[in-house]
Amino acid sequence: MGMRGNIRRDSKHRILRAGETIRADGKYQFKYYVNGKAKFVYSWRLEPTDKLPIGKKPCLSLRELEKKIGYDLDTLCDPDQKNITVLELVERYLRTKTGVKPQTKSNYGFVVNLLKKEEFSGKKIGSIKTSDAKLFLIKLQSDGRGYSSVKTVRGVLRPAFQMAVDDDIIVKNPFGFQLAGVVVNDSKTREAITKEQMRKFLKFVHDDNTYCKYYEAVYILFHTGMRISEFCGLTLKDIDLENRIVNIDHQLQRTSDMKYVIQSTKTSAGTRKIPITEDVAYCFRSIIEDRVEPKREKFVGGYCGFLYIDDDGMPLV
Repeated sequence: MGMRGNIRRDSKHRILRAGETIRADGKYQFKYYVNGKAKFVYSWRLEPTDKLPIGKKPCLSLRELEKKIGYDLDTLCDPDQKNITVLELVERYLRTKTGVKPQTKSNYGFVVNLLKKEEFSGKKIGSIKTSDAKLFLIKLQSDGRGYSSVKTVRGVLRPAFQMAVDDDIIVKNPFGFQLAGVVVNDSKTREAITKEQMRKFLKFVHDDNTYCKYYEAVYILFHTGMRISEFCGLTLKDIDLENRIVNIDHQLQRTSDMKYVIQSTKTSAGTRKIPITEDVAYCFRSIIEDRVEPKREKFVGGYCGFLYIDDDGMPLV
């Protein structure tokens, strides 16, 4: 199969249309979507006039099959791309999002999996009106999806459609509206625990045989407001006990495929130097004194000297 630019051709040098490919065994294949789910039709012939290869069962040609399933071939070849589905647009948009943090990537996966189950994802982007977009988000909420999930989905759909606007495929972004007037923000504001609850919790950790070894860690988390990933990422050189300052400019995380990674703080404002009280400094001192020096310090992303090490010599996450 010859390739020139993005144009695909078959062995007879005929241009293959969007969705058409040739498999390794020479069979033609057409991929299309129904309600966001990929479906395929196959044939040994592209056009009705093609000869059937020797020994193959008679079948309709691929182009006849395409017409049969209701695809308008002329519009499929429409360079405006108005006929790509919502799911195809989202997948195209996400391919432009390189270098994102693992958690962000996992959020994208959540959105794609959710969309695949929805009829909306199989609609052509050129046909989506603002009211369709609003009704889709309302449907998600009435199906029991939480406000934050709906917001996450909108957070991918809006820039994906904006990309289509910027590419001059569509004129207006149907998701360009404010979320507040469409779906109800029923998310509960989390209550911070009281000092008394914190005292009880710390007492439990202190007195428990299993968790007592993490008492200092829990105390530090309560009294500094650090994210757990920022605390796990701290190394000996980030802690200045003399001046009572802790430097936070990175976090340690383990991805779903068990890789240890150092990342920048969640936001640029999260990079900070925080002053600590004498009792927090005392906890850090205890952790550093109890720290078992490994035979060989483990490096993750250029950092070493982590406060807690697990049985495999890896920093605790």
